[in-house]
Amino acid sequence: MASTLNPYLGFADQAKPAMEFYKDVFGGTLTMNTFGEFGAPPGPDTDKIMHAQLETESGFTLMASDAPEGMEHSAGSSITISLSGDDDAELRGYFDKLADGGTVTMPLEKQMWGDEFGMVTDRFGTPWMVNIAGSGEGEGSTD
Repeated sequence: MASTLNPYLGFADQAKPAMEFYKDVFGGTLTMNTFGEFGAPPGPDTDKIMHAQLETESGFTLMASDAPEGMEHSAGSSITISLSGDDDAELRGYFDKLADGGTVTMPLEKQMWGDEFGMVTDRFGTPWMVNIAGSGEGEGSTD
């Protein structure tokens, strides 16, 4: 089996609604297990998500969990998830859905390199970049 690299998001206690939101955005199959399902004793972590995994038809895998009691959760700004490709409708749809309840930090529009690019922070505080490859027309084209 080949190695893979997947985003793994950490939440204080919002993994379940966040992953349900991402399922609505990207589609696919979502599996979630709580700490209680994995044998944690009754307590504040029982219903928190120990592991969630979303597998999409586009080949994306997104994972997440909640921080258990006693483990500090630090929402970071050093990670941004990037979506890129040439399927305009698919990528534009992701951008619009991620922006619902979130904040567009850069509108999705044509950039100097010829692609459409935008940035959004979703309602759960996760930053995203979306790049839709240009048609190859205009400045910088070698066609």
